Amino acid sequence: MLIVTGGAGFIGSNLVHELNAHGITDILIVDNFANARKFQNLLGARYVDYMDKRQFRRAIAENALGGGRIEAILHQGACSNTLEDDGVYMMDNNFQYTKEVLAFAIARGVPLVFASTAAVYGLSGAGRFTPTIENERPLNIYGFSKLVFDHYFRNQLALDQVPITAVGLRYFNVYGPREQHKGRMASVIHHFTKQMKETGTLRLFAGTGGFGDGEQRRDFVYVRDLARLNMFFAGIGPYAPKAGEARKTYRGVVNAGSGLSRTFNDVAKALMAVHGPATIEYVPFPADLEGRYQHFTEADLTGLRELGCDVKMTGLEEGIVETYDTMRAMGE
Repeated sequence: MLIVTGGAGFIGSNLVHELNAHGITDILIVDNFANARKFQNLLGARYVDYMDKRQFRRAIAENALGGGRIEAILHQGACSNTLEDDGVYMMDNNFQYTKEVLAFAIARGVPLVFASTAAVYGLSGAGRFTPTIENERPLNIYGFSKLVFDHYFRNQLALDQVPITAVGLRYFNVYGPREQHKGRMASVIHHFTKQMKETGTLRLFAGTGGFGDGEQRRDFVYVRDLARLNMFFAGIGPYAPKAGEARKTYRGVVNAGSGLSRTFNDVAKALMAVHGPATIEYVPFPADLEGRYQHFTEADLTGLRELGCDVKMTGLEEGIVETYDTMRAMGE
């Protein structure tokens, strides 16, 4: 059995569908439905069980999960709202919860892949997106809650306390299908498409942060690529060891992005190639995002490749085309 926490969310549900595409259905989904709209992400998915996050945390704390052999844990569960200011909630949900999952994975001797975030880098500029302490200066409690666990995990590695595969993936600016429930936290690809369909106009930020109109740059990473990275490090599906091969062990915290920053103007052009022409309007930068917004991100993939991961990342234009092909197939 595979455990996918956050399995009804954006990244988690796409991971479940990717596992299904490779014939893997023995999946326990862990999530909560405080946001009930997330159920739509699992329509058409195949899995064998579901647990509420609170029930799951109690079960692993008491070693009462049951269910037989666990093949891997793919821990996507977190609060990813960068505007959430409840630090107690964030530290429990993102830091303490992940500590509990790591301890359980070690006790059971199963591979763990967990979600970290590029938000740990804050306002780092070009050339400063490598997972080193001097580059890690988050702008909000979300990024900080993830960074605290990364610190804890790296210390456990240094103490040789992690005898299993355990890899943290620092997700950059993720886009793809099944993010309609995220509201303001959805990707710009989602928001721009909504604007185009409703008004025929794309609203991009005017020049800010040292960049010209619409020239702010982000590392936009296709969600299906992140599913593949999870599967690679867990050694499942197409990345399972072949007959006679030993399962490899991977440990570390690495970036998970495309490795190439693209401008918001690039995104607009790619979307117009899919949806048709639209007017571009450059709007003032929102005051409530001042000091809380990354104007530039670009993943340094050196660490990812040094761990032996050769998964090819999807280009922006190709990923956008595939996103909307998938959504049309879903009837959206």
